[in-house]
Amino acid sequence: MASETSGGGTDRTPDDAGAGSATAPSAHAEESGARAKEPPAGGGSVRVDSWIWSVRLVKTRSMGAAACKGGHVRVNGDRVKPAYGVRVGDEVRLRQAGGRERVVVVKRLIRKRVGAPVAAEAYVDNSPPPPPREAVAPAGIRDRGAGRPTKRDRREMERLRGVEG
Repeated sequence: MASETSGGGTDRTPDDAGAGSATAPSAHAEESGARAKEPPAGGGSVRVDSWIWSVRLVKTRSMGAAACKGGHVRVNGDRVKPAYGVRVGDEVRLRQAGGRERVVVVKRLIRKRVGAPVAAEAYVDNSPPPPPREAVAPAGIRDRGAGRPTKRDRREMERLRGVEG
């Protein structure tokens, strides 16, 4: 009973209790133009590094985090950190090795890695087509057991490949 009466600073009115904490963060978020921290009513958010890993755009989640830290991941045009929350409808751009850029629109949120067919249904791929591969003749294929190529064979293979030597 003594703990109920002493209160330890509980003599604030209900009007004072909610005034400082509830309104300040939302007002600040609106002023700065930033996205609100709480998830929207229709869904939630997933970490961007986890999402690009779960839909198989990168091999591991740590590679996804490294891509975010390196500035290779953009969500709606902005560079993001690994913990950024991606939502349905966001456009994710991922620059991969070799200069290829993947542009995907989030269709479904996935937190855990799933099979490739299920992962492909989680996004709409708007990536530009990959550059065409150069048609290279399979030069240098030798019969098994033919031994080491001679100097003449090596020159013929280089001539077929178009390598000047």
